Amino acid sequence: MTLLPYQYVVLRCVPRIEREEFVNVGVALYAQQADFLRCAQAVNEARLRAIAPDIDIDAVRASLTRIDDVCRGLAGDGRPTLDSPGQRFGWITAPRSTVVQPGPVHGGLTADPQRTLDELLDRLVR
Repeated sequence: MTLLPYQYVVLRCVPRIEREEFVNVGVALYAQQADFLRCAQAVNEARLRAIAPDIDIDAVRASLTRIDDVCRGLAGDGRPTLDSPGQRFGWITAPRSTVVQPGPVHGGLTADPQRTLDELLDRLVR
């Protein structure tokens, strides 16, 4: 079994930046040797409303959709034009002051990047 290095970032919804409270809403995983960059999401509306009753859930989902589009290499319509998965992962992990923000980058080894992404989503988001 060949193990491949990967990096991942947890995507956080930060409804009120000044409070520094967040709810994990997704994960993006990049495995360069497998040419794999994908994200998975699970928005728990009840958790989000517990810290921000007036949050715009549709805006959160739209932000996550944009990140998914970038993972897949879709450009235009306000999305960046980035040629490689590595460049796209760099864009996803760059700090930003928006409602959906990346956490710190972590790494590991995997034989199956998709399965690892699914496991990270279950463990860290759901």
